[in-house]
Amino acid sequence: MRELVCIVCPRGCHMKVDDELNVTGNFCPRGAEYARAELTHPTRVVTSTVRLEGGEYRRCPVKTSAPIPRELIPRLMETLSSVTARAPVRVGQVLIPNVLDTGADILVTREIDEA
Repeated sequence: MRELVCIVCPRGCHMKVDDELNVTGNFCPRGAEYARAELTHPTRVVTSTVRLEGGEYRRCPVKTSAPIPRELIPRLMETLSSVTARAPVRVGQVLIPNVLDTGADILVTREIDEA
């Protein structure tokens, strides 16, 4: 039996999942879906930064547009360490489409003008 705390909403239900993926302790159906997914194929939205040239700041905050498989996060971080964006950048701007063939894009999360 595994124990999880749901992160789908602020309620934070304490759930238990048995070997057959039966979930108890969830307040809503989304909690059960989250628990099953977390135990069979965990994913995460990743937030990070990339280098930025020509802007007010030296780094630009970014995130994935959708959750990616957790096992790909180290490769994603390596990819992001080799990326350099050029100012100006805008919120929602796609820096890397379909990163690591996940279907998720790397998006800018802060507007940064040229210096």
